[in-house]
Amino acid sequence: MLQSIEFSKQRILLLLCILASLSLGACTSITDMKSDISERLFGRQVAEPPAELSEIKATVTPKVVWKAQLGKAEQFDFLPATADGAVYAASGDGEIFKFDAATGKQAWKVNAGEKLSGGVGLGGKLVLVGSSGGYVIAYDVSGKLLWKSKVSSEVLSAPQVSGETVVVRCGDSRIFGLNTLDGKRKWVYERTTPTLSLRSSAGIVVDSGAAYAGFAGGKLIALRVEDGKVIWEATVAQPKGTTEIERIADITSLPVVDGSVIYAVAYQGKISAIDRASGRIGWSRDISSYTGINADDGRVYVSHATGSVYSLDYASGKTFWRQGDLLNRQLSAPLPMGGVIAIGDVEGYVHLLDREDGSFSGRIQLEKSPVMPQLVALGTNGLLAQTRDGGLYAISLK
Repeated sequence: MLQSIEFSKQRILLLLCILASLSLGACTSITDMKSDISERLFGRQVAEPPAELSEIKATVTPKVVWKAQLGKAEQFDFLPATADGAVYAASGDGEIFKFDAATGKQAWKVNAGEKLSGGVGLGGKLVLVGSSGGYVIAYDVSGKLLWKSKVSSEVLSAPQVSGETVVVRCGDSRIFGLNTLDGKRKWVYERTTPTLSLRSSAGIVVDSGAAYAGFAGGKLIALRVEDGKVIWEATVAQPKGTTEIERIADITSLPVVDGSVIYAVAYQGKISAIDRASGRIGWSRDISSYTGINADDGRVYVSHATGSVYSLDYASGKTFWRQGDLLNRQLSAPLPMGGVIAIGDVEGYVHLLDREDGSFSGRIQLEKSPVMPQLVALGTNGLLAQTRDGGLYAISLK
């Protein structure tokens, strides 16, 4: 794989087979075909074997404090959420859990009664999940069902809360604003998408009354949470190439708000720093990422689509360091944790990189199942990792 990922003959043949299958009626709709192509060409399977891991001299010792077994995630991405000394998590089979953040003791478990596809979101004393059947489901912190609201299609990411509005994104790229009290629809934002786009769990970031979301074609929008009106739209990356596949430049991960700037990155595209007030691009770099970025203390961290990790200057995009020894390991978004950067991978490892130079500071294998695209901070010295096979791990860093 190169930075602008080159497709192998096998992938091209696979695409032709999928298109042929469509002509024979194997796929029931264009939407089905797009999902099938996305999953096969850009999905869970690694095109090339993950790089072998070398021995490291650890300076930080990660330790599993507690773990829990949830149901499998199926093809969906989930992330745990934490607030007020509790951890909330969900699984594809419809179960939602609450644990004590310090001990892992289970406080309650409820079943939503249908397959889940997105979660968990917290805010305003609500625990929120989304279903593959297109429902947003709200519980209170004691596990009591409050309301259930139908949206246009499957919910692939965690619903977010801003004030009295739940903001939720659907698989068809519509964004809904729902009333926190009863789930009734307040507004809906919709846009057209390219013929071929990547299926992803890219969700929404809400901050100071605005909701930010990335889309196919490298577009980032800012919406006013109150009424769903567009504040601005920015172009993070321009599609390039002559074929539909070559022209994919989708934002498939969460943008990151850092003060007056928001950072976003596109697959087969660029990473850009954008002024939150105007939507103007401050700087951009040709870096491709599927799972995303993070920012902390004057630096931006990005997991490249091919497996490299970059540390960039927040003001200019200049590279401080690049760690290239995790090739093809399908890395999660970076999570800054004090002096280290935590990254999950396809073989269940969490890697710790030194913040100053990107060298390996520590490593732990949780299990052999892939780590979800997002790690979650747990206090100042810990993190939460959920795996595709349903493991939930609380890890301390010492």
